[in-house]
Amino acid sequence: MKTLLRYLGHFAAVSTVLLVLGFALLISQHGTVGFPADPLAKTVGNEGPHVFFDGGKVRAEYIRGNRDDGFYKETVPLQLEGSNQLDVYFPLTDSTFQVDYIPVVETPPSIYSDNAPILAISDLEGNLATFIDFLKAHKVINNDNQWQFGNGHLVLIGDMVDRGYSTTPLLWFIYKLEQEAQLAGGKLHYIIGNHEIKNLQGNFYSAADKYFAIAGILERQQYELFGPNAAIGRWLASKNVIENINGHLFVHGGIHPDISKLGMSIDEINAVVREHFRQFYYPRATLQNHIDLLTSTITGPAWYRGYFKDDVDTHHVKQSLEAFKAKAVIVGHTLQFKVNALFDNQVFAIDVKHPDDYNVSFPTKSSEGLLIENGSYYRLMEDGERVAI
Repeated sequence: MKTLLRYLGHFAAVSTVLLVLGFALLISQHGTVGFPADPLAKTVGNEGPHVFFDGGKVRAEYIRGNRDDGFYKETVPLQLEGSNQLDVYFPLTDSTFQVDYIPVVETPPSIYSDNAPILAISDLEGNLATFIDFLKAHKVINNDNQWQFGNGHLVLIGDMVDRGYSTTPLLWFIYKLEQEAQLAGGKLHYIIGNHEIKNLQGNFYSAADKYFAIAGILERQQYELFGPNAAIGRWLASKNVIENINGHLFVHGGIHPDISKLGMSIDEINAVVREHFRQFYYPRATLQNHIDLLTSTITGPAWYRGYFKDDVDTHHVKQSLEAFKAKAVIVGHTLQFKVNALFDNQVFAIDVKHPDDYNVSFPTKSSEGLLIENGSYYRLMEDGERVAI
């Protein structure tokens, strides 16, 4: 019996050590343990709208019905000119909001200069409730989910899509806020990240599994949801990968040092990358220097991780910033434990693990963002607190 107890004691001790080491490794790699998703996460009934252009016409498609009674597609004809009011359903809160959809798409400017505050957040990954809660905490929207940030800049630094179960309503909510901001004299900036590019290319490997079923019920292939004939696809494909707002560069991944040596303007960089949004990147036998640099999944602005791999030093970062007449660059893409400043406040990294709309995880996740106001930088907490950086 003593021998058995001794073996059990050793087993318990070793198991405890392994558990502690495993947990430490999980934390060091920004990992979490997820618990089963709320069944509402996979709600398909009332999904939409998914708006498509076909043969000179445009229409919205919704999924109606339920698993027990069966699903069916509802098609609503839309006007090509003017606006169309669409209803967007959010299963988590069993609520609906309206969007004025305008078929005309315009490419936004790349450079802005004023004294308005800037609030930036990145990598929401299909989580609408998290987004709304954070914006309310920092008074960007009111209790009716309407813009109240005045002439401020709200910058979304890519990867709004994939992983989460609220991608459709999140994108339409962003679309709605974009319009409200413009009417108020402010601006919502949607900077394209690598996951938006993946979706534009038909790569949905990281998308929530329900969107494969959604495409099927709409009698379409999944790539069509973001394709050139889809309203969301056209809207995303019109966006920039880099913008200069009040002397700050906003880009999902970062600026590789060689890009700053190309002598290209921000407008020219955006034009090249935008032209290749839907083209799969591959190393070309015949090097086309600027195209390869800008579209590569290693060096491209939406993909670069060099700030976090000792690829550059403070001098290299300063040179890149000077090339684009900027004082700092704000990036997402590479996970951080908190919003923080690097390279003598020349790089601000703001990608954190946001709470999932439908999942509970351990360790718990907490949203953060960055505020730039009156020349100062603040780490924004999900409860509304500001912490000076």
